[in-house]
Amino acid sequence: MATTSADPSLAFGDEDATGGIRTIGGLPLPRFVPVQRRERPPAIPLTEAIRQVRSKAHAKFDETVELSIKLGIDPRRGDQMVRGAAMLPHGTGKTVRVCVFAKDEAADAARAAGADVVGSEDLINRIQETGGANLGFDKCVATPDMMSKLGKVARILGPRGLMPNPKLGTVTTNVAEAIAAMKQGRVEFRADKGGVIHAGVGKRSFDEAALEANVGALAAALLSARPKGVKGSAAGGYMLRASLATTMGPGVAVSVASLVAAGMSARSAKGAGDS
Repeated sequence: MATTSADPSLAFGDEDATGGIRTIGGLPLPRFVPVQRRERPPAIPLTEAIRQVRSKAHAKFDETVELSIKLGIDPRRGDQMVRGAAMLPHGTGKTVRVCVFAKDEAADAARAAGADVVGSEDLINRIQETGGANLGFDKCVATPDMMSKLGKVARILGPRGLMPNPKLGTVTTNVAEAIAAMKQGRVEFRADKGGVIHAGVGKRSFDEAALEANVGALAAALLSARPKGVKGSAAGGYMLRASLATTMGPGVAVSVASLVAAGMSARSAKGAGDS
């Protein structure tokens, strides 16, 4: 039955005549459809997640496998910033070009250790003049005496994640050891503004055991970097959820419990190897 109003042109139309759609002035009224919240897929153990990720990678190149972990931290608080580095036992699968800021004997040691770019003030001036174009390196190491000079290019190197940092072991007098670590599989991680860690843990071509060992090494380093102010246990309250994916593939949810177990196993294996 149609509804009348003071203005006949604005009368509600007959729902039967319009297929059940209410109209006003001959125009259909908007319909509000409730939005159904999309549920997250259930998290699965790390071993099964690695198997699925590898099976779903179909790109024509060797895709990188990346681990993402949502942390229960407040990134706005300085005492809850999570940052560190991990040594992946099976490497990253990438060729890493290392730059060393050093001079004299340290520069000679860097060249002997296989550094791709070595320099001091001359290199800093060149980076400053070019604005960081065509740097030709992926990681940076510096000796302590070069840090005051690197202030000139901090705004260039910093946003690229290339600024040497004592906390990450990239400011050191033992440049040969730092270069070897970077070329063998050292990865750095840092929580973004959303409290999420992203890090590559290998390539699609790696076997499942190698990827699991690399993930375990990263999880162990992440557990060690846990801020004191975060409440909860190793899993609850700190590592909230995680996913694994290749460069072009879909993400697969990984159970936090299996990540923690892999991290503990990697820590035990490292302790046994050091003893």
